[in-house]
Amino acid sequence: MPNGESAVPSGDSAEAEQPKAPASKAGRNLPAALAVGFGLGLSLIAILLWAPKVLVGVIALGIAVATWEVAKRLREADVKVPRIPLLVGGQAIVWLAWPAGPQGVLGAFGATALTLMVWRLFDHGLRATPRNYLRDTAIAVFVLAWIPLLASFAVLMLQEDKGNLRVLSFMVLVVCSDVGGYIAGVLFGKHPMVPHISPKKSWEGFGGSLVFCVIGGLLTVTLLLDANSLIGVLLGVGLVLVATSGDLIESQVKRELGIKDMGTLLPGHGGIMDRLDSMLPSAFVAWLVLTALL
Repeated sequence: MPNGESAVPSGDSAEAEQPKAPASKAGRNLPAALAVGFGLGLSLIAILLWAPKVLVGVIALGIAVATWEVAKRLREADVKVPRIPLLVGGQAIVWLAWPAGPQGVLGAFGATALTLMVWRLFDHGLRATPRNYLRDTAIAVFVLAWIPLLASFAVLMLQEDKGNLRVLSFMVLVVCSDVGGYIAGVLFGKHPMVPHISPKKSWEGFGGSLVFCVIGGLLTVTLLLDANSLIGVLLGVGLVLVATSGDLIESQVKRELGIKDMGTLLPGHGGIMDRLDSMLPSAFVAWLVLTALL
């Protein structure tokens, strides 16, 4: 209760209320969020250091669950995105990135987009008139680009020289952005960035993300990748911009759907998609910067 007031009645026969899980200022169960975050982080680090090829399967599983979460939420809002071609095509995009590179990703994306257009056209039969065809098809292609296409750049990055360390570097920077933004936002946040999209995101939090991300970029690029520190600065600035944008994109999608989280699989976090929102665009920018400059 506010101001430390007790909610327990004073009578002898009153029963104490069950204690609620502590929530952070950001509205999350902080202990659960930290436990899940550390568990996922340590697992991914172990995979990247000792079995990097396993990460392809982890990414494929993650984007399948995230795609299902988003498609489920959309269909609850009467947006009839075709789930089967989204799921199958998403897997094709991720898995073809490993043997076929960018050509495989592009080919799988184009084939899946075309399948979505045709599938939605006839999903009620040959004699039925499609309803909301343009809206549903456009949103389905958006989901295809938002989740599996952006995720495929992590697989592409994994194939480069020191690919496992490149992926680890971009993941560390996204964590730096989240942690820096959370700490600065909780301690100093007073000026909302975009209150009509994400009311709790502040300019002070963004500044914290920027500081943490640039420092993280300097350390990871110089120590892990043995590259020029200026690349680390560029990578840090680029990733804090796209990680923040990715978070805002998902916030706006959830706002339009009238929901708090995409799913409930991860205690303290929401669904898988709620953890991938900043990772997905960051994977693309990290691949672009490191491929061009290393």
